[in-house]
Amino acid sequence: MSKRLRDNLSSSYFEAADRLTSKDARRRVVAYVESYDDVFFWRSILSCVENDKLYFEVMLPSRERRLERGKKAALMSVLADKVGRNMIACVDADYDYLEQGATETSRIIIGNPYVFHTYAYAIENLQCYAPSLHEVCVAVTLNDHSIFNFTEYLRQYSQAIYPLFVWSIWFYRTPNYKEYTMNDFLKDIETSNFTVRNAMNQINLLRHKVEKKVASLQHRHPEARQHRQELINDLSRLGVTPDNTYLYIQGHHLFDKVVVPMLEKVCDKLVNERQNEIARESVHGTQRRNELSCYNSRVEDIESMLRKNTGFLSSDIMQHIKSDLTNFVNRTCNTTEEEQMHQTASTDYNDR
Repeated sequence: MSKRLRDNLSSSYFEAADRLTSKDARRRVVAYVESYDDVFFWRSILSCVENDKLYFEVMLPSRERRLERGKKAALMSVLADKVGRNMIACVDADYDYLEQGATETSRIIIGNPYVFHTYAYAIENLQCYAPSLHEVCVAVTLNDHSIFNFTEYLRQYSQAIYPLFVWSIWFYRTPNYKEYTMNDFLKDIETSNFTVRNAMNQINLLRHKVEKKVASLQHRHPEARQHRQELINDLSRLGVTPDNTYLYIQGHHLFDKVVVPMLEKVCDKLVNERQNEIARESVHGTQRRNELSCYNSRVEDIESMLRKNTGFLSSDIMQHIKSDLTNFVNRTCNTTEEEQMHQTASTDYNDR
């Protein structure tokens, strides 16, 4: 074996070894999140901004050797001044983003450079990102037939609840927030008995219910009228429009009461369609039973697929989150380079 070949093989070996242990050469930043579901969600986002100088490790907060969950636990590291270039918190925005500093938690969410949030109410809202729901159905049913327009339905749903959502935010920004709570709002926007065929009928009933409630609130609080347009303008500046309000209501309500029931009905139809196709095209009974057994074993659970949905990565909100994290990564990496230069300069000086 020639010396040049040995040198090339040796170089390739060490390059491969460096790639296998590349994380050791990068700065680790711990990202504290609220719950186990948040780990995969934030990993999907953080992987988009990692580079050859920095990587993130997503985990739940721990204190006194105990794992903790929840937004408060994730933010405790902020309150204890433990976050910084090596530690961040990634949390749901809830209403804290829309309150724009009206509470202490809101001020932390929007003002601390080491706290990152969803902009949408919670991770569940982004998991339910309307343009991605057809792909969720395909993952569940293995049937790519588009039989329902999820984007249009959630746009109509958003337009129906928007007037009442504005009132909900108005109450939250005033001392009157206990008079019309989030639970009150969620009860007023509940829908029931969704079917693919009567979807728009449900939207029309919801719109009528919202109009009645808005009229009642306007009668009780005529002073709010002069602030309404100002609030609408502010919400628009923050990204909330009549077409995307579903992204800013409570995430669990959207996930459990709106989107999952809708997906169940749509996926049931898609599964039945595929099963009927198998039964129709099978040559004999044995083939039909085998094909149905094979297909049914591959049908996935709706909630599991929805929680793993990363279709939101193409959303406008994702661009805001990514921009915030990219700025953090750039600041951190630049600071690291400055530290290394300072350390090198100090070493050179001492050597002299």
